[in-house]
Amino acid sequence: MSTTHVRRGDPITTVLTWEVRPGREQEFEDWTRGITRCARRFPGNEGVSWLRPEQGHRFHAVLRWSDPQRLAAWLESGERAAWHERIADVATEIGSERQSTSGMETWFSLPGTTVQPPPRWKMVLTTFLGAYPFTLLIQWLVAPATGAWPLPLRAAVFPVVLLPTLTYLVMPRLSHLLRRWLYPPPDR
Repeated sequence: MSTTHVRRGDPITTVLTWEVRPGREQEFEDWTRGITRCARRFPGNEGVSWLRPEQGHRFHAVLRWSDPQRLAAWLESGERAAWHERIADVATEIGSERQSTSGMETWFSLPGTTVQPPPRWKMVLTTFLGAYPFTLLIQWLVAPATGAWPLPLRAAVFPVVLLPTLTYLVMPRLSHLLRRWLYPPPDR
């Protein structure tokens, strides 16, 4: 597993790619729901999203974990191995190296794959849709209470509240909700 500049304790996202045998897609999708439920119960899991943005039979699992050690524990767990045994004749995890990243780039890109990120205008619009309601809420609730604070301290409140909210709560859900628009299937 490749973890580029990820410190111990930093949140981490990794992308796993699966090649599904033709005609077995529905069986694989049923399996994804089961392994996702299992992963969610595992310590440190912060979410799993499944994407199928490429033509053909490739699926991508985007796993978010609280730190590299808990991700490694999941990847090496008996529970995960048991789920993999169930799907051995349906799909294969491809690639010997898993690409892992930390930070906001995982809102839209799929590291370690040939999948193109969405056009910038879609990323801007999606980020706006996620940020605007929380910007409005912060201005309404927090800004009046901090009016007497020095400007540098008042200015710090906004990113300290907004950025973690976007990174951990809003953008993973919003990008999952809009995945078909962000990653439309190729024309056939």
